[in-house]
Amino acid sequence: MLIRNIDQTRRSPVKMDGVHGATMAVMVGREDGAPNFALRQFEIEPGGNTPRHAHDYEHEVYVVSGRGEVLLEGQYRAIRGGDVIYVPADQEHQFRASAQEALRFLCIVPVTRNCGDPVPGS
Repeated sequence: MLIRNIDQTRRSPVKMDGVHGATMAVMVGREDGAPNFALRQFEIEPGGNTPRHAHDYEHEVYVVSGRGEVLLEGQYRAIRGGDVIYVPADQEHQFRASAQEALRFLCIVPVTRNCGDPVPGS
């Protein structure tokens, strides 16, 4: 069993071309013995973003707090705390925080896909 608090988990900077002001923490992953999925937490500072990118796996996202927008299907769409987003495999996407507040979200990905690396899964 594992109990971990979202506010007390160490975050690391996301290091990838095109990232501005994003950190990530693995809430549950390979190192915890999770056999199938990893749950990651991302925080993007006001005005920050993940890069535009795509990958060969889907992921599900829950916006914990803040406001911003997500690029999906070639369009930016407004998002806010409480929203759920499905990102299909091979779909270009990007998350951007509003200029006024940070954007924080949880992202579920297959544990075999970079779940412990500071990459912008979302």
